[in-house]
Amino acid sequence: MRGFMQRYIEVRLRHVDLRRAGRTVLKEIAWTISPGEHWILAGENGAGKTQLLKLVAGSVWPSPTGREMRHYRIRGTTRSTPFEVQEEIAYVGSERQDRYERYGWNHTVEQIVGTGLQRTDIPLERLTARDRRRIAGVLARLAIAHLAARRFLTLSYGERRLALLARALAGRPKLLLLDELLTGLDGVNHAAALAWLNRTRGARLPWVLATHRLEELPASATHALVLRRGRIAYRGALSRAPLERWLGAPRTLEPEAGEPRLGGTPRRTATTPLVRLARAAVFIGERAVLEDISLEIRRGECWVVHGPNGAGKSTLLRTLYGDHAVAAGGRIERAGIEPGVPLEVFKRAVGLVAPHLHPVAALAFRTAPVLHARGTRQALCRHEPPNLTVEELVVSGRHASIGLVVRATAADRRAAQRELARFGVAALAQRPVRELSYGELRRVLFARAWVNRPALLLLDEPLAGVDAPTRHALLEELARVARDGTAIVLATHNRREWPHGVTHELELLRGRARYCGPVRLARARAP
Repeated sequence: MRGFMQRYIEVRLRHVDLRRAGRTVLKEIAWTISPGEHWILAGENGAGKTQLLKLVAGSVWPSPTGREMRHYRIRGTTRSTPFEVQEEIAYVGSERQDRYERYGWNHTVEQIVGTGLQRTDIPLERLTARDRRRIAGVLARLAIAHLAARRFLTLSYGERRLALLARALAGRPKLLLLDELLTGLDGVNHAAALAWLNRTRGARLPWVLATHRLEELPASATHALVLRRGRIAYRGALSRAPLERWLGAPRTLEPEAGEPRLGGTPRRTATTPLVRLARAAVFIGERAVLEDISLEIRRGECWVVHGPNGAGKSTLLRTLYGDHAVAAGGRIERAGIEPGVPLEVFKRAVGLVAPHLHPVAALAFRTAPVLHARGTRQALCRHEPPNLTVEELVVSGRHASIGLVVRATAADRRAAQRELARFGVAALAQRPVRELSYGELRRVLFARAWVNRPALLLLDEPLAGVDAPTRHALLEELARVARDGTAIVLATHNRREWPHGVTHELELLRGRARYCGPVRLARARAP
């Protein structure tokens, strides 16, 4: 039995600290992950969960204190650094997912999963018949065999996450680290991923799952570690863990006292649409992602867009915003945009929150006016290190850009500070964007979206990756915004994330509208 257990990695951390840019992220971490243990990692946004997973994986190094200890034991040998075992540790998180889009790595899912066998970022060798059989088996276990021939960048956010889990499993890891694995998955894919986790009950493969939701706890989990402000608040058996305090109870769909009910009449309505789609089709590459979509969005309406992974929800929101064009035969009309009027005029009246903004924001740069050799001032694009501050990112929302294209004015900074306070992240104003946790950055993107008090908010899975208190606060804010007459279009997989005051819904299936019209109350209240 002892020899069998040593096939997997045991990790021991003692007196581990982590400092980033002069700020303490983790303090006095003491944690052992043993074969056969399945850990839930919880804590508020910014508590240090992702950094702790990276530290275990070996991609982040602990700050030297003279007391720190990090040991990895496998096959009877103990190592003091992760270098010798790094290829045996699989880490699935948003950073790797974002990297494929950043570098345009648009390989097939089969090829992406194959890199897990080859321990490479991109395909370097031709897959053998044996490789293909192994990949097919992993895809089948996760119920995504139908994605094998699809290009990675044509997948939805949730489909990409499952493809990267398949990549991790193909390499037969000895330790599995899962950072918000279930974020962005529709009901079918969520159930498939959870079913795989549940099948690990009794298995010796150790894993850690970071999550913000009670409903995402697999029955196979055995232990819990809770972080609070970088320190361990609880470490031990899952059965005794105070997770309700950190993950929150699932939200009921019934409104609180004083809130509008689903389908309630908005405070302000208008006859002129802000955006109108007529028989719209959208192609990405040669693939039709949306077909024959017609709808009108007016001020005061609150739309929810739902449907399975790959239905076209994100593409629809980005089309409304102006990132994708409508194919010939259909059309899109935007209020105030006539021939000769730049699309940026419309974008400055729209707030956008979406997953694809995260990697862009983290790498955003500042464009600074510099002095020309002859004394004239020109706004030149100077690519500095990606150290845009949170305040500057919010200011960029005033110009519908990511990164500063002009020097921020005093009025810009006051507006940014006002919205950072509104969304509870004023303390982060001078932090570099790249140092934020996923949940912290999501709140900052809300502040950026609202900095111009837009007529229209486009929100793509806006509550993904945020902790329970933040989810409740953001839903309350959206309910207030809807009552005040701002139009909202929100894409989500989770019916418990429908804001109170929803007036309309669009259900997408394979890129077509299965239903488009006033919200169906009975279905909206269903869990």
